[in-house]
Amino acid sequence: MTTTRPATADNATLRVGVDIGGSKVAVLVADATGAVVGRELAPSVAADPDLAIKQIAAVIRSAVAAAGATMDDVEAVGVGVPGRVDRTTGTVTFAVNLGWQHLPLGERLVATLGVPVAVENDVRTAAAGLHQRAPFGRIDDLAYLSIGTGISAGIVLGGRLHRGVRGVAGEIGHVVLEPGGPRCACGLDGCFEALAAGSAIARSARDAVATGQSTTLATLAEPTAEDVFAAAAQGDGVATAIVDRATTWIARMVHALVLTYDVRLVAIGGGVSKAGDPLLDRIRAALDAICVGSPFARELLSETDVRLLSPDLEIGPWGAIALIDDGSTATDQGRRPGEEVVAREAVR
Repeated sequence: MTTTRPATADNATLRVGVDIGGSKVAVLVADATGAVVGRELAPSVAADPDLAIKQIAAVIRSAVAAAGATMDDVEAVGVGVPGRVDRTTGTVTFAVNLGWQHLPLGERLVATLGVPVAVENDVRTAAAGLHQRAPFGRIDDLAYLSIGTGISAGIVLGGRLHRGVRGVAGEIGHVVLEPGGPRCACGLDGCFEALAAGSAIARSARDAVATGQSTTLATLAEPTAEDVFAAAAQGDGVATAIVDRATTWIARMVHALVLTYDVRLVAIGGGVSKAGDPLLDRIRAALDAICVGSPFARELLSETDVRLLSPDLEIGPWGAIALIDDGSTATDQGRRPGEEVVAREAVR
């Protein structure tokens, strides 16, 4: 994933994990023992590539400085970024929600920071972090479903991160579920992302207010997905209908992930997961509805653990560090096509 490998100091032991999302950039700095020695959180980056590189480099340097160190102390940097990534060159070929196309992110960061850089899709990176951190016990077959500004899934099969031939395995946000439905950022209509992402839930709330529906959401200038869940919890009928519709789509996609990949765990994260138990309860209720008419679905889903992830786990940055731990900044001769080794040793 690194186009060049600059020389680093012999005593460089720090590793930096960067999670670039649609609304924020989270950076974690770990020492050789896996202890966290620095963190930084910043707003998301610009669509302009030159400005974005400067912003990413600045937040990395700030996190390293918070650890009482300099870039000379850094062994390597791992970066998870939304969109399609060419892992051999570190190029982000297409990032819909960031507005990037064919951005040589790895090469540009190497030139700016002077250390090796590994780049991977953010949700697949987070799936590696989930496998490594193992908050629900050691599970080698899992799906991480990220629902935030966009929607995507990361898949680990047999303890290995599954990427697919083109590196887009799990891009389920752009599966059309409702032909003729809302326009998605990818250009299609009725994609899963356009129906159930945080941005879609917020848009549904704005549309309801604009059409004069009676809802407490009308008191808010720009209702967010979190606002919609909060209103639903207070019994707001319009908000409840929006939430029920979105969670029904989410449950159907959880079912699809189980059918497609035969995983033992589907863990849900991303900004929408901050809705907490009310979200999980509604997803489970929708899964129960799927099971009513299908003994097959009932058997499969009864054997699948569906969980919400706590943001405190920081699986995105930890997964980015896993890119370094598993040798992703160098050639891995043991890799099978379409797969990347998940970290060999758990980071504590």
